[in-house]
Amino acid sequence: MGGNGGTQISSSTNKMIPVDEALEIVLNVAQRLPPVTLPIHDILGKILAEDITAPDPLPPYPASIKDGYAVVAADGPGEYPVIAESRAGNDALGVTVTPGTVAYVTTGGPVPDGADAVVQVEDTESISVGSAEPKRVRILKQTSSGVDIRAVGSDIAQGTIVLKSGERLGAAEIGLLATVGVVTAKVYPSPTIGVLSTGDELAEPTIGRLNRGQIRDSNRAMILTAATQHQCKVLDLGIARDNEEEIERTLDNAFSSGIDILLSSGGVSMGDRDFVKPLLQKKGTVLFQKVLMKPGKPLTFAEILPRSSDRTSSKILAFGLPGNPVSCSVCFHLFVVPAIRHISGWANPHLPRVQARLKHSVKPDPLRPEFHRAVISWQLNDGSGYQGFIAESTGHQISSRLLSMKSANALLELPASETSLPAGASVSAILVSDISNSPGSRNLQLPDSCSTQQEHKLAATDAGSSEFKVAILTVSDTVATGLGPDRSGPRAVSVVNSSSEKLGGTIIVATAVVPDDVQKIKDMLQKWSDVDKVDLILTLGGTGFTPRDVTPEATKSMIQKETPGLLYVMMRESLKVTPSAVLSRAAAGIRGSTLIINMPGNPNAVAECMEALLPALKHALKQVRGDKREKHPRHIPHAQAAPTDTWERSYSLAFGGVQEEHGCSCSH
Repeated sequence: MGGNGGTQISSSTNKMIPVDEALEIVLNVAQRLPPVTLPIHDILGKILAEDITAPDPLPPYPASIKDGYAVVAADGPGEYPVIAESRAGNDALGVTVTPGTVAYVTTGGPVPDGADAVVQVEDTESISVGSAEPKRVRILKQTSSGVDIRAVGSDIAQGTIVLKSGERLGAAEIGLLATVGVVTAKVYPSPTIGVLSTGDELAEPTIGRLNRGQIRDSNRAMILTAATQHQCKVLDLGIARDNEEEIERTLDNAFSSGIDILLSSGGVSMGDRDFVKPLLQKKGTVLFQKVLMKPGKPLTFAEILPRSSDRTSSKILAFGLPGNPVSCSVCFHLFVVPAIRHISGWANPHLPRVQARLKHSVKPDPLRPEFHRAVISWQLNDGSGYQGFIAESTGHQISSRLLSMKSANALLELPASETSLPAGASVSAILVSDISNSPGSRNLQLPDSCSTQQEHKLAATDAGSSEFKVAILTVSDTVATGLGPDRSGPRAVSVVNSSSEKLGGTIIVATAVVPDDVQKIKDMLQKWSDVDKVDLILTLGGTGFTPRDVTPEATKSMIQKETPGLLYVMMRESLKVTPSAVLSRAAAGIRGSTLIINMPGNPNAVAECMEALLPALKHALKQVRGDKREKHPRHIPHAQAAPTDTWERSYSLAFGGVQEEHGCSCSH
């Protein structure tokens, strides 16, 4: 770009970075906007920036819960004169119920002085009297003091904090503000977003007939609508041609217009007329320009410090979104939406995640993590006993095909893999739109965000099947609460499936996610081993030194026989990659006919450990099943074996006296 007067992008920002790292950069740069005070009819969906305290009690007087008669409870059943009527809106001042009298009250009406209970109308009978005589009523049932009366402050005591700073304001919260007399509230405002499209090929959607080389601009309409959907003020910056001076002029106007976020689409790839990246570097600081993801690789993010002195916000977040419509939309959901929420005061700006089971097999990208567009729905039973979310692909996933976003309510997080994920595999799904209209929504049961425990039964197997049944348990507070994706679980599924032949035939029968909680881990291990009779359970995560790493403790309390050799093999392999492997506290052992192995939570470490275990794991599983004849392929029957000094052989091997072993590794 030097020949065109642009600024070179520094090599430090030219590297491709993971999605999680890119999002962390965005959220670290984003700053919460200063609070503003708005009337309550303008604050729906916003985040409260102050505590709200009740200035008076609710109810402010003893109120009747039902239509009936205010009585002195000790009077009991009988006939009584009705001395007054106290209706909602009537203060009942000057009325006193004395023993032997009652007063008629309506729901919400004040209970007169002297009365200590209310008898509902259904438990009374009116008594006919002359027109000149006072009304009388027959009380049919005995009551007790306090029945059907709301005491002063029983709903809200005076001085109670009814809403706390940081809470999101919905209809109920706004009703609560009105209840305590608050008609204006201090909230965090939503950002103002400028939306720009770039490209010589773009035409306004209003054009009737396209010329050769033209396409209608879909990105701008899509992003303007999406930003509005997230309660942002929007500024339509139109279309800028692939001309450096025109784009720079448009950017300058945008940066001086009072926006908080700039969203441009196009001009961030590697073409000789892609000017957005160098211009963002010229105007501010480009923090990254390539993300390890599909689609959306050329996403660019910059921090702009405007020269204007009249802005209350000190910076502008500039996103150079890819020009392909799907890439543009995916990047908006994954990066811009969390930024909008963070700026708007959300304590947790991340999109919610759930675990879903694939309806059909899906082939991931072999090099980059893929965000696969899908429709997820809840099924009570798919014929194999499974209950939970089902994910169905929206079809061909090419980044220019906007039809793949149509009806999509989730992005499936598929780790890079050479192997297809089979139907039934459990994957992490990021929710990007309302799922209440999806098929099966009538039975929808979203998991508790604080204690998510999701089990996915992936296949039904015959009791006499020779395949080894495998279950995979991801142990993570982050994944269980939906704050992060399950990267280890899908990777483990992929590794086990690809190793099926070497293991003598395997089938993934269940996956689950539990938080770092000893009892929840134990419950799942016990169910899979004692009830489901799974052959192999792999747990992922929770084996380190932090206080929440409790997977080994849970496992050791469940196993009946330890298998330290498996841990040794995994440790040896992991130490080739990182010296930190010595910090693993993994456990492994046998419970009944089930082999349980703790593995690290790192997706790559899962693959490394499985590779190390493969030579022995098939034989181990057969022996756990009870096949005592299963031996090493080069095993020599003990009666025919020459005497062996195991310790001498170990010493010789350790100090260089390596001899070829013609038999198996057992010590006879």
